[in-house]
Amino acid sequence: MTYQPEGWREPTLAENLARAGVERRDFLKFCGGLAAIFAMGGAASAAGAPPATAEEIAGKLGAVTKPNVVWLQLQECTGCMESTLRSGGTTIEEVVLSLLSVNYNELVMAASGEAANKALDETNAKDHLLVVNGSVPLNENGVYCTIGGKSAEQVLRESAQHATAILAVGACAVWGSVQASKPNPTGAVGVDQIIKDKPVINVSGCPPIGEVITATVAYVLSHDGALPKTDAEGRPLFAYDQRIHDSCPRRPHFDAGQYVRTFDDAGARSGWCLYEVGCKGPSTFSPCPVFQWNLHTSWPIGAGHPCLGCTEKQFFDRFTPFYQVLPDVTGLGIESTAEKIGWGLVGATVAGVGVHAGLTGVRHAAARRSAADAGPMQAFGDSEREWRSESSSPGPDDAATDGSEKAE
Repeated sequence: MTYQPEGWREPTLAENLARAGVERRDFLKFCGGLAAIFAMGGAASAAGAPPATAEEIAGKLGAVTKPNVVWLQLQECTGCMESTLRSGGTTIEEVVLSLLSVNYNELVMAASGEAANKALDETNAKDHLLVVNGSVPLNENGVYCTIGGKSAEQVLRESAQHATAILAVGACAVWGSVQASKPNPTGAVGVDQIIKDKPVINVSGCPPIGEVITATVAYVLSHDGALPKTDAEGRPLFAYDQRIHDSCPRRPHFDAGQYVRTFDDAGARSGWCLYEVGCKGPSTFSPCPVFQWNLHTSWPIGAGHPCLGCTEKQFFDRFTPFYQVLPDVTGLGIESTAEKIGWGLVGATVAGVGVHAGLTGVRHAAARRSAADAGPMQAFGDSEREWRSESSSPGPDDAATDGSEKAE
């Protein structure tokens, strides 16, 4: 069954879903997925209350009356909205999002020009949920992004005035993303650098996982407007309380000292850890290994590419060159949570990596890593390194790691 958006015709969301032909069991399945997301990372227990069940979420979400939503898209690439539209395998998300975005979303709404501006002005005058994609350029009086003759900053401030909740969705809206990286010619900043009088929920990522976007919106709607608990960077704890490293299926290879050294070596073909080719998973908080992308099809590390750390603030400046190994810094326990660390300095966010490396004997395992035919990765920041094949015959312990070592 393909849902054809027809607007909000019934009093509640549940009645609108029924009108659209959505069966209750499908709605409960969707709410069960939300319940699983909300229960992630221990956020529910930290709040002192048991996680909500699918029935409870269905009752609250189904009873929602028509919400007024403004969905702004400022200086960005539309990737976050594309991710949102692919947030699940059922038609529930399509129904919910179509109903939510009926007021204003310039990417998918039918209206344009004066009609679109009128829809925005009328919704801004009411209490509404504000979702923002994109950064806010401040240089040259905001000339780098204007909508209807207004700067992105003016559009944002007007839409935030009567907003009951504000969600900054995507790295651009959270901190400015690539356009805010040095030298930041447009003066791009995130939403919370403009809106200071209201809390801003940061749904980080470039783009964020679709289910996380949908779940954050659904959380606000199903909790009577209450905002989810957040970490030090304003990210919902239910989604950003764990490092990618903690749930990565390649973690056992990290513990065993088995690393990919080049993208086509035996380790890469065997699914070994990508830490040596620059994976930022040990310092990145995101549920990517759990939810994955495109209806749980895959995710970067699953496809053989190291994590770039896109859910962390200033990742482009902090983590480049992307294919260079994280600095081996000691000082903090490896089980520090996102709430304690936040994003902080590079040394603080990756401190756990050095400690963990020491505990698992990574340095000692380096002599047994697989890289018999690996040369310098000059294109990826490794031109300073020298590699040599082990001249002695491999011992029993070396058989599993291909018998090569890194020169001191």
